[in-house]
Amino acid sequence: MFASMKKIALGALLATSLAASVVPGAARAAGTPVPAPEFTGIENWLNSPPLTLASQRGKVVLVDFWTYTCINCIRTLPYVTSWHQKYKDQGLVVVGVHTPEFPFERSTPNVQKALERFKITYPVAQDNRYATWEAYRNQYWPAVYLIDKQGQIVYRHFGEGNYAETEAEIQRLLAQPG
Repeated sequence: MFASMKKIALGALLATSLAASVVPGAARAAGTPVPAPEFTGIENWLNSPPLTLASQRGKVVLVDFWTYTCINCIRTLPYVTSWHQKYKDQGLVVVGVHTPEFPFERSTPNVQKALERFKITYPVAQDNRYATWEAYRNQYWPAVYLIDKQGQIVYRHFGEGNYAETEAEIQRLLAQPG
């Protein structure tokens, strides 16, 4: 009986620590930087010709996983579009990865209307098959990944909030030598 109680307690502790490490709303450094996966399986590129992360070396890249009917995503878009406008001339590349939650969100004309409605002018990759989503092992809408000038994921944030912290990390990465 003691052994089974010990296993239950250990399991609960492990589940709690894992949940705390990926809870939406938590921003954190990515720990040990890891190479950012390439954009893969993209059906369409909107506002841009196709991009690769390899072609963005020397720049800071913000990858924003979103979908146009997600209220949490909609609330983050003003911040993401503001960062694009504020830092694009300093070396920040914002890439929206539109990954649909519902079948009607796979429609390119629907996504294009959303880009107009939300005044999104940065590149958007239409990830209808979740290929890039899975390459990043992403689980949330919205999710922001910051990639440094060497192509490493160094920061991520899931959910809304922590806008000042995310912007400070953008500024820190932009200030680093290429």
